[in-house]
Amino acid sequence: MARLDCRGLPLSTTSDRAAERYREGVDLLLSTWPGAAEVLEETIATDPDFALAHAARARLHAMRSEAAQAKVRIATAAEIVARRGTDRERSHVGVLSLAIHGRSAQALERALAHADAWPRDIMVLGLPLGAFGLFAFSGRADHDQARVDLCERHAGHFAADDWWFLTYRGWSHAENGNVGYGRDLAQRGFDLRRNNANAAHALSHAMYESGANDEADKLIHAWLPSYDRSGILHGHIAWHAALAALEHGDAERALAIYGEHVQPCVSTGNAVNVVSDSASFLWRLQAYGHKVPEGLWQAAATYAAPAFPQAGFPFADVHMALLGAAAGDKAGVERRVAALAEMIEAGTLPAGRVVPAVCRAALAFAEENYAGCARILGPIAAEVVRIGGSGAQREIVEDMLLLALMRGGEAREAGALLDRRLHRRPSPRDTRWQGLLAA
Repeated sequence: MARLDCRGLPLSTTSDRAAERYREGVDLLLSTWPGAAEVLEETIATDPDFALAHAARARLHAMRSEAAQAKVRIATAAEIVARRGTDRERSHVGVLSLAIHGRSAQALERALAHADAWPRDIMVLGLPLGAFGLFAFSGRADHDQARVDLCERHAGHFAADDWWFLTYRGWSHAENGNVGYGRDLAQRGFDLRRNNANAAHALSHAMYESGANDEADKLIHAWLPSYDRSGILHGHIAWHAALAALEHGDAERALAIYGEHVQPCVSTGNAVNVVSDSASFLWRLQAYGHKVPEGLWQAAATYAAPAFPQAGFPFADVHMALLGAAAGDKAGVERRVAALAEMIEAGTLPAGRVVPAVCRAALAFAEENYAGCARILGPIAAEVVRIGGSGAQREIVEDMLLLALMRGGEAREAGALLDRRLHRRPSPRDTRWQGLLAA
């Protein structure tokens, strides 16, 4: 009798126990829930020649920014499928291997082809999706639409109650502007499996995009205690609650959330989340007119320095520039900008000119050169999407432009930008800023 995965695809294992543990481990991995590593290790111990179990363990290492371990595991999976795998399993392992080795463009191309052949292979279908997926970090300006198109192309292959697909389909629609529909889908996914950090995350984003920050705050307050601190997304989901507090100008509560869940010394998230969450929160706190307590900027910069020492990862580059500019490391930001410019010249930075431009704008803003900051950001504002991440994460660049316009005396342009934002979703913060402009 064939052993099957969570979506009915056959598995090359002779052990019912290994197949059962693999299904559970993959569910935990795809819900970003603690325990996946232990279950997958048990799977491998039960059947050491089970290639997809090694591949799943490799992906989990990659999710935890454990690059060396991920490469060892995926090499083991590749060796096994070469001698005893099916066509699907060889393709599955090959796609994951490309992603783990940083060959993102090839991984995306192969993942899309794999999904056309085996759409229910969700370990591969999921790679292009999400805020940090292959589409988001492809440098494409249309990656939000591309995720929706991918989900809709394969929606017919999934049951109406598939919690995983509902979560990612919902997140994709919400990020692409169809917020109500996306929120409904994500809510259904969350209701079907509440032990799913990705669903709580998707709902938080949908609520943010609709201006329902109080609802997001209540959701996170009620749900987060059920999610162990070892969970990769624990700090990031708390970051959303900190943003909700900042919406209301409650810096004390926002700082309390940051201190307890988000700052580098307490978060167990992967480096890109920890760096982006800490940099963007502290920048918002300061830019919105609140005092950043002594030592917080330096602590974040100290954590970030060894995590992303070199330029070339646009989403990280932008946040490293925010940290560097705030910490007074002008020379470090300028070196990163110069390295990015060289990559653009060589044609090796798909996201293009927007990346060094945002870095230079961050430096200008920190130096209170607001007119200069606005001159840099204005022409490239529509291209910021190329750096990847989510709308909530990228909005910090729009905030920078808006505040630069306000402080640089460009009231008409600032007012027009505020009107567009408030037309999209309500915001107590934007409403306060609109009142300041009117005064």
